[in-house]
Amino acid sequence: MDEALLRSLTPSVLTILVRRGADFAAAEDAVQDALIEALRVWPAHPPRDAKGWLVTAAWRKFLDQARADSARRRREDLVDEEPAPGPTPDVDDTLQLYFLCAHPSLTPSSAVALTLRAVGGLTTRQIAEAYLVPEATMAQRISRAKRTVSGVRFDQPGDVATVLRVLYLVFNEGYSGDIDLSAEAIRLTRQLAGTIDHPEVAGLLALMLLHHARRAGRTAPDGSLVPLAEQDRGRWDTAAIAEGIGILQAALARDRLGEFQAQAAIAALHADAFTAEETDWVQIVEWYDELLRLTDNPVVRLNRAVAVGEADGPRAGLAALAALDDSLPRHTAVAAYLHERDGDPETAARLYSEAARKAPNLAERDYLTRQAARLNADRRR
Repeated sequence: MDEALLRSLTPSVLTILVRRGADFAAAEDAVQDALIEALRVWPAHPPRDAKGWLVTAAWRKFLDQARADSARRRREDLVDEEPAPGPTPDVDDTLQLYFLCAHPSLTPSSAVALTLRAVGGLTTRQIAEAYLVPEATMAQRISRAKRTVSGVRFDQPGDVATVLRVLYLVFNEGYSGDIDLSAEAIRLTRQLAGTIDHPEVAGLLALMLLHHARRAGRTAPDGSLVPLAEQDRGRWDTAAIAEGIGILQAALARDRLGEFQAQAAIAALHADAFTAEETDWVQIVEWYDELLRLTDNPVVRLNRAVAVGEADGPRAGLAALAALDDSLPRHTAVAAYLHERDGDPETAARLYSEAARKAPNLAERDYLTRQAARLNADRRR
């Protein structure tokens, strides 16, 4: 069973059902039922046309749901229009589905959450972590979004800003989380950049390319995490860095600065340094200040505290950190790093251990645990 194939076909099948009159929530349920059926049937009886099989199965599931629901009896006349099995156009509808989910009837935050869940494949927990809210809160937000669009015809696509936010969060989950979605996010953003002349679309594409270019250096052969300062820069993708910087420079030249361009500028300064010691931290702090003027985000302030610690010394970094909520993700890890830089290994070791217990994934937990063990071992010598 090729589960990757099923995932790749899901957006197109969902789009086809929506186009044929299914409301979004019912279409999503029908597609999920069809996927379960495929997992049961295909190992013994693989179809000749996988997409056609899924469209037919999902449409039948939708019709069954419509007949069973008194509020949807008006759709019973669609039974005779049930599509016959057969080839369907091999068109990538994923980006279009992103725009359809960003419906004007939804707030931007609800549209992003719904799209990440329905199209991006992220779990409610992963979306909640991205928004810094409890999982139960995000589950309610997604449920409300589904109810809002239930019965709405998707003929009014949402705005570019909402779609960019979704693509950004999908890339972040792929870049730092447990599911590899970053390449797909880059593909869709590149596709969007080819159809829309917008500096923030270009800024997001540049940001993704610059971060993705460093991916090979982020882990050691044993899978352990390698921090930026210790990465082998010879493993970075120089072609992707050059492309990202070129795209960014063209976007900045239009003098319509947005948050993705500012983030890409920070990433470019990291990528452009031949060694960690040559990083222009003063300019990075300036770009974080620009970014804060565009979006007063607590995670941006946390990253700025790290940059201040590098540019002006760990005491300055700790002062900047003290103004932030210590419940922020990775706040404790940043505090540990700055205390170590400030010559306080005992406090740093304690904070590294605490940060390891809060780590969002296994790689970060192992790295932070090793940092604590290293400092404790040094103190015992």
